[in-house]
Amino acid sequence: MHTMLSYVLNKKGYKDKQKINNKQLFMKKILFFATIIAMAMLTSCGAPTSPRQITANPNPMTVVGGKINVEITGTFPKKSFAKKGVLVVTPVLKYAGKEVLGTPVTYIGERVKENGKTVNYKLGGTFSQSVSFDFVPEMAQAELWLRYEARKGNKPYTLSVPEEKVADGVNYTAMLVDPQEVKAQVTPDKFQRIIQEMQEADILFLIQQSNLRGSQLSTQEMKDLKAAILDANKAENKEINKLEVSGYASPDGGLQLNTNLAKSRQANAQSYLQRMLRQNKVSKDIESNITAEDWEGFQKQLEGSNIQDKELVLRVLQMYSDPEEREAQIKNLAAVYQNIATDILPALRRSRLILTTDIIGKSDEEIAALAKNDAKALTVEELLYAATLTQNVNEKKAIYEKVTQIYGNDYRGWNNLGMCYQQQGNIQEARRCYAKALTIAPTNANVNYNAGVAAMIDGDMAKAHEYLGKAGNTEGDMASAMGTYYTMTGEYKKATSQYGKNNVSNNAAVQQILNEDYAGARKTLAAVQNPNGTTYYLCAIVSARTNDRDGVYNNMKKAVEMNGSLKARAQKDIEFAKYMEDSQFAAIVK
Repeated sequence: MHTMLSYVLNKKGYKDKQKINNKQLFMKKILFFATIIAMAMLTSCGAPTSPRQITANPNPMTVVGGKINVEITGTFPKKSFAKKGVLVVTPVLKYAGKEVLGTPVTYIGERVKENGKTVNYKLGGTFSQSVSFDFVPEMAQAELWLRYEARKGNKPYTLSVPEEKVADGVNYTAMLVDPQEVKAQVTPDKFQRIIQEMQEADILFLIQQSNLRGSQLSTQEMKDLKAAILDANKAENKEINKLEVSGYASPDGGLQLNTNLAKSRQANAQSYLQRMLRQNKVSKDIESNITAEDWEGFQKQLEGSNIQDKELVLRVLQMYSDPEEREAQIKNLAAVYQNIATDILPALRRSRLILTTDIIGKSDEEIAALAKNDAKALTVEELLYAATLTQNVNEKKAIYEKVTQIYGNDYRGWNNLGMCYQQQGNIQEARRCYAKALTIAPTNANVNYNAGVAAMIDGDMAKAHEYLGKAGNTEGDMASAMGTYYTMTGEYKKATSQYGKNNVSNNAAVQQILNEDYAGARKTLAAVQNPNGTTYYLCAIVSARTNDRDGVYNNMKKAVEMNGSLKARAQKDIEFAKYMEDSQFAAIVK
């Protein structure tokens, strides 16, 4: 009886339990289909999705031409982007508690009627976005994120991932290129402490004669020559450099006859000059020479004459080199020769007396004192020269300021004043001075070169390109200027070409590092004549990239000893990322 009752009760409980299980199974099926329907509604009727398999190139980010440029790619999986979904993706650069937004891009489903990149629901699609940011030093440890804003139609939709990081860190080694390393070019003075003056006088002779005539010794030319000799002998700032007497004969007659005439004319004129020197107590040797047949003088006289058919005679001179043949051919031109004998040949029968006088300028001490106390007493060349007598940039600047005040229309004063301002780091004043110089001498290569370098320092690359394009004949270091320009604009192949193989500078080494030419960079840096903190910092980068740990320590130690500001850079420089936890490195840069 008990057994039968238990069986009945158990059977009834089983049936009840079976009913419950069936009901639960039915509810699960309903829930499953409801989920499928909901997901279908979400995907096909309005819910977007974020991209997958995202990559950023380069990562870490890299500064090129003063900008951070990154290409971001990814995919939208099949059957993931709803036909009525809208996704706005905004790149965000986060750094030092700040953020900069890049240009957003909108992705839309197939049934969305607005501007954007369409993503196919069944096939999915490619996610691609380019972003660019102007680099500032605070961005050294920046992160790149993608921020999502989704909509289902016109209604906001919250994604499970509202934003995600896609790149971490910035390599900004390119920013170590320094346009201030390119030296400005001075426009030089033309100062000469000794200026030479020449004074000449001719003593003319009759045909086939060499005796001195009183009329020829008393000409104004001879009086002026005598006065100049005596003045040069007495004046404190003058000195007779040379006295010459040359005897000539005209190219008519025989060679032997003309040779004897030239010698005799020279000797007689020299004797006269020696007597005059003795009488006036002037001690100076006389140099002498002769020209037996003065064909050069003949041609010069003929070219300046009005003789008819002179071109015919000039052609004879070109055709015949033998003196006798020349004379014969000219005499054959009977009508022309008569004019030559009258108008040309008499002036060639002469002795020429030449005085060369040295005019001795002010001493360096006199120039320096006048530049400081009475600048107006100096010529522009003397005042420009005065600036070369000091190495103090402030003293140079003061002198060039006086040049611009006294000789304001001389572009050299403005250019050289701008150079001083540039050396002092006052780029705005330097550019103002160069601009003034260019209004006076717009095509001067050195001024355009300096203006281009100053524009680079100021970050005005458009003007730098314009000015440097006009500086082709500059005496400045154009290779360094253009190499630096192309490095700053990110045109690395052109920069390498400009620097060439023999440029020894920090900037050239930066370019080699960017091109991964570490052996070349190491050689260049070792050859820098006056290495500074940046030189050794670049050596440390080369060591880090070539896994030379000791090189990193030794070079970084020298770098921060010479330039303490490099410590802060090293602490956040991705070039030394693997050394950040290194206690020895940390002790150097702390």
